[in-house]
This record gives sequence, structure tokens and C-alpha cells, in this order.
Amino acid sequence: MTLEVVRTVADLRARVKAWRLEDLSVGLVPTMGGLHEGHLSLVRLALEKTDRAVVTIFVNPKQFGAGEDFDVYPRDLETDAQLLGGLGAHLLFAPSVAEVYAEDHAACVSVPGVGDILEGACRPGFFAGVATVVAKLLLQTLPDIAFFGEKDYQQLLVIRRMVKDLNIPVDIDSGPTLRCADGLALSSRNAYLSAEESAIAPVLHEVLAGIAENPSPGTAQGVDRLLKAGFSSVDYLEVRDAETLEPWTGAPRPARVLAAAWLGETRLIDNVAVKKAVSRQRSAS
Repeated sequence: MTLEVVRTVADLRARVKAWRLEDLSVGLVPTMGGLHEGHLSLVRLALEKTDRAVVTIFVNPKQFGAGEDFDVYPRDLETDAQLLGGLGAHLLFAPSVAEVYAEDHAACVSVPGVGDILEGACRPGFFAGVATVVAKLLLQTLPDIAFFGEKDYQQLLVIRRMVKDLNIPVDIDSGPTLRCADGLALSSRNAYLSAEESAIAPVLHEVLAGIAENPSPGTAQGVDRLLKAGFSSVDYLEVRDAETLEPWTGAPRPARVLAAAWLGETRLIDNVAVKKAVSRQRSAS
């Protein structure tokens, strides 16, 4: 099957409207391109759960701050389209910046609380940019289900809260973080890593997994290990409530260990669910 590519909201809506007339369900996978197996796993999920899978590729300028990597972010639409076509995705929406944001565009969606901490504190305006573009893509497509990866866990919670608060009639589903054999979470930004940095990067997941096994001692030793391994700085390494991202108070509340750390010029983020430690504490209570 040949992948259909559209560039305008009007063409996107026309195609989705035609599917609706056939009583077909629609899944949406928003991406910024630079597709890897993590993205493709979400497309497979959309194909499994809905009749028609739409993928968007749009490098959103509003979620990049001054001095960040907007200009060099991986872009290879032809290769991405080939990957999507090979999977059987039905439609690729690849708009220009002008199509998404008119010259006089002014509206902005913010999600205070869950969007203000961790990534939100380190990258002011980031989640407003994410929430704004995702709200637009959801309203432009109006899918039955939209799919996001747990690798960007805080982003997933921000989107779920936004959809709930704004009564957007879309279900938000998620897929697990996919990893390389060495544990490094798949990310388009991994392409920035040198060979030496790629050998160090898996330590981030090792540290998170260790804390997830026994979160009670805190995270200071984890930060120290990252710095000794070769990370230049750590923006945060925290154990947080998995539903609110507030500081975790212990079982029976589920928890996540979340981190963002710099390796050379590359900022890596990752998270791991706290499961076994919660189970042990619940059994002891």
C-alpha cells in the first residue's frame, strides 16, 4: 500500500472525513520525525487498535528554547515516509510551520502543575509549546485514539491532563519505552552522541533501574555515579508519584524515577517505573 502524504489541514480533514463516512476508526501518532523503532512501535499500536493510522511529522518550533537544537534536529522526511509506508500506515501529515502557525497566531495552551516541574522547570515554555501543538493536531485530526510513548513520561501526563481539562474527545494511549540492547532509551537525539558518549549513555538507565529497585536511600548516589561516568551535569534525578509527579511518599502509591542529564552537548531523558519496591513495601505494611 502506498502511503498518502498531505501537507494541509484541509486535506487532512478531507481524508479523515471520508474514513468517517465509511465508519472507520482513526488513530493518530504525533512525531517530530527522525523516526526510530520507538515511533514505529506506536504506529503498530495504532494499526492494531484502529482502522486507519495517521502519523504527523512536524518539528515544532514552539517547544524549542533559545539556543536549543531546533535548526539541527534530525529531519529526513523521505526516509521516514518509506518506513511508515513499509509498516502500512495510511496517512502522513507533514505540514509547514506556516500551515500550523499562521503569521498572527496568538493562542497558547498551558498546563500548570504537572507542566511546571522537572522538565517544565528546566525548560520554561517547553510544555506550553508541546500542549499547544498537540491540541492543534488533535483538533485538526479528531482521531479516536492518539498514541504517545512513555519515554517522554511527563509529556504523556501533561497531554492527558490537557485532554481531560479541555474535554477534547480523544482517548490517549501509550506505548512502553523501547531500548537498545545496552538499555539506552531510543531517541532521535541519540544521533548526536559520539562513539565515546554512546558507550557512556547506558549508565543513565542503569542508575534509574537501580533506584527503581530500592528508591528509599534517595538519589544523591545516582547523581554522583552519572557524573563519575562522564555526564557533564544532571538537571534532575527524582523519584516521583507516577500519577501526579509530586514527590513520592511511598507505597501504595505507584512511582517513577525520572532523570535528565547532559552528556557532552546532548541532553538525555529517561524514566523507569518503581514496581518491585512498591510491592515489597505493600507486603510489609
